[in-house]
Amino acid sequence: MAELKELSPEVVRAGADLRVVVGRIARRLRQAHEVGDVTLSDVSVLARLDRDGPNTPSALAELERIRPQAMGVTLSALEGRGLVTRQADGKDGRKLLTSITDAGRTMLSERRSASVQRLTRALAEEFTAAERRKLLAVLPLLDRLAERL
Repeated sequence: MAELKELSPEVVRAGADLRVVVGRIARRLRQAHEVGDVTLSDVSVLARLDRDGPNTPSALAELERIRPQAMGVTLSALEGRGLVTRQADGKDGRKLLTSITDAGRTMLSERRSASVQRLTRALAEEFTAAERRKLLAVLPLLDRLAERL
């Protein structure tokens, strides 16, 4: 990986500007949720379980890039709220598999709906059709960037 000082000033500036903008969007979406609501980390774990199916806590920690202890705390909180269940792996009884529950899917759907509604409303009210097309065209690049980080 190239050292930061070896990169062009334009690339360094783009990285800094992107960090600020993405941070602002994430903060604004987070601020819209009520106290006691699930966190973005919780939502990320629920979304992964919903998309990929049951998984072990250690694998989830690795995929989410957090310490196994932090994943244990997250899963305990989610289980306490009835959003996930943990049970022995049928193939290897020493392992626990975590699965999303119906309540977890409902929570995920509601959370997505609220965020999507806020984003949709902002896009409809503040951006022209041409600007929306430009934003949509950049999404695959942002997704690729997220995978690379």
